[in-house]
Amino acid sequence: MNRRKKSIQIVKGRIKKAKAKLATQSKPRYISKAERAKLAEASAEVNSVDKGI
Repeated sequence: MNRRKKSIQIVKGRIKKAKAKLATQSKPRYISKAERAKLAEASAEVNSVDKGI
């Protein structure tokens, strides 16, 4: 690989990494299995209280 091609490849790689960093997609925060169980239990409790009234 000649020097010109190698330098262009390095620059393209840096640009690609910069674009990837700017275009981050926000994914939802991870909720553990135990936390999901607590949330489901709490929502079930709220639903039972609402139906009881």
